[in-house]
Amino acid sequence: MPHRHLPVKPDLEQLKHQAKDLLRAIRAGEPEALADLREYHLEIVDPAEAKLADAQLVLARSYEAPSWPRLVVACNLIDAIWRDDVTAVREITSKNPQILFEEALIRKNSNWGPPLSYAANLGRDAIIDALREMGAKDFGKALARAALQGKVETVRKLSKFMPEAEFPADILGGSAYTLSASGTAVLFELGVRLREEGGNAIAPVETVLGSDSRKPAEKHAILEMYVEHGLKLPDTPTMALHRGRIDLLEEYLRRDPNLLRRTFSHEEIYPSEFACGDEINCTQGTPLAGTTLLHLCADYDELEIARWLIARGMDVNAKAAIDGDGFGGHTALFGTVVSQPAFWANHLSAEDTAPIARLLLDHGADVTVRASLRKKLHPGYGEDVMRECRNVTALGWGECYTH
Repeated sequence: MPHRHLPVKPDLEQLKHQAKDLLRAIRAGEPEALADLREYHLEIVDPAEAKLADAQLVLARSYEAPSWPRLVVACNLIDAIWRDDVTAVREITSKNPQILFEEALIRKNSNWGPPLSYAANLGRDAIIDALREMGAKDFGKALARAALQGKVETVRKLSKFMPEAEFPADILGGSAYTLSASGTAVLFELGVRLREEGGNAIAPVETVLGSDSRKPAEKHAILEMYVEHGLKLPDTPTMALHRGRIDLLEEYLRRDPNLLRRTFSHEEIYPSEFACGDEINCTQGTPLAGTTLLHLCADYDELEIARWLIARGMDVNAKAAIDGDGFGGHTALFGTVVSQPAFWANHLSAEDTAPIARLLLDHGADVTVRASLRKKLHPGYGEDVMRECRNVTALGWGECYTH
């Protein structure tokens, strides 16, 4: 089965170099290259007699493309879409009209879709018009992708080509996953409903809470939009945190002075009435079951709420509950090491990557606290294995998890 995966924007020149490298490896008899040759070539080829075309075919099929020419076409078309080159897009699709209707332009498991949907991801409206004129009809997919990416004007354009009744049933899910408040807002503007005909709520709250995205302001805005459109959210401190509602947290603290010492179960953090899954599907880094509000802030990047909690007397060294197997007891500092904010931090400048960690340390977080943790991240982030780390510090937790 294919074991290589093309990025969203593949580099054709790099692929050409890969094919040449593969050819050299095949001729040199390298075991992995020979295994690829056997698995992906359509014929039996003597490695010593292999040609560049053979290596190109093997490489293409290992990337889930049927042939090297098809891979080249996809790369050139993708490049033209990114450059917003309408002329080039027309020329390529005119010579390869079947590509307009192929479910995936890049690879089978890519959700960027056919060319029109791919263009919608980038908000390439002129290209969308050109592809529509050439017969592309994947408007539903394209509209959903544009909403997911927050391409508001593209969503409005695509909505003109399809009646509201034909909007995908899960249309709100994409912008929920990427935490795109603008994408969610434009869908409501176009009449997307929060409930089915029978009255059942279909707002993807579980996606908002379980997404691997971490954009607090956008998340707050989306949940408030759901409320404005008639959704009733649980009246709990954890949901107030998800909503970014410090005013509600103030009221909870007034009613319950013990709030800053409380720990919360997985079900309190991820309400079962919204079909929230387990802690793997609700993408999080360090375990959250049995943790405090400050632990949640570390994983959800809720800096302002973390500041509010500490200003109200929250102990930065408050520990999570310990389960029946002895796992738990970690402080919020552990959650700044293995977390979604840390995962995404590689695209930020150094001074922006750890504001909550700095906040905790500035207020006396103890780096020597030890705990035992057991966690498995979503399979999409690497090996599908459980990490068990006993008696480690926060730094030790990070080192243990990554090895």
